[in-house]
Amino acid sequence: MAKRAKAAGRTRAGGRSGAASANAALKAVIEDLVAGNRILYNEGVVDGFGHLSARDPRDPNRFLLSRARAPGLVVAADIMTFDMDANVVGKDDRPVYSERFIHSEIYKARPDVNSVVHTHSPTVVPFSVTDEPLRPIRAGFFYPAVPVFDTRDAAGWTDLLISNAALGRALAEKLGNNSVVLLRGHGNAVVGPTVRVAVYRAFYTEANAKLLLQAKLLGGPIKYLAPEEAAIMEANRARNRPMHGSDRIWELMRAEAMGGSGKRRR
Repeated sequence: MAKRAKAAGRTRAGGRSGAASANAALKAVIEDLVAGNRILYNEGVVDGFGHLSARDPRDPNRFLLSRARAPGLVVAADIMTFDMDANVVGKDDRPVYSERFIHSEIYKARPDVNSVVHTHSPTVVPFSVTDEPLRPIRAGFFYPAVPVFDTRDAAGWTDLLISNAALGRALAEKLGNNSVVLLRGHGNAVVGPTVRVAVYRAFYTEANAKLLLQAKLLGGPIKYLAPEEAAIMEANRARNRPMHGSDRIWELMRAEAMGGSGKRRR
């Protein structure tokens, strides 16, 4: 009897510990989603449009995304839960993003992805409507490629929005195993293993586009980042080194975006 009581106590304690751990993980992801939305706005990667999601740490078949709201205004209470068909989980009738299928279909296709960003990144868009490929100068995560998705190829004439599951699936297929896919005349989708990495990549996708445009204006051959160099860079960034790589830029941009220091970058 005493042994059974002790075992039951351990089970209850383990259950409480597991629930506390899940709640802590959820709270941390929501905090990063709020900060990430603010960062992307503060850095000029999104404006009143665009969105950032995370796979639910409690259930890999669900994801977290704000209600339909400008990214620069997102707070924790705005975060909603969706299933992999992009349906709201639970009773919540607040307006939702029409392009939430970008997120649901990428999560379905890519188990390695835990965060998705959709932006209308201003310097990136021209590369989606010309024959100039978006190639890496600093962004090692551009390899193997940065493909371009055209809604015309998947659905003929549309408003360019990824507003249904079929278009979302076609976009995810074009993304493949890459980290960035451009949407013709529209923007991009950027993925990562965490919210912080996805935000970092979205920021440096825009930064790389600016550098590439400037290099082309100078003329002459451009020495792009080699695949071997990119592999070394990405391996270094993947190592757990506090305050290196995306950690450092996240701390700075979060402080600026959340009012800790500095002003919005113009």
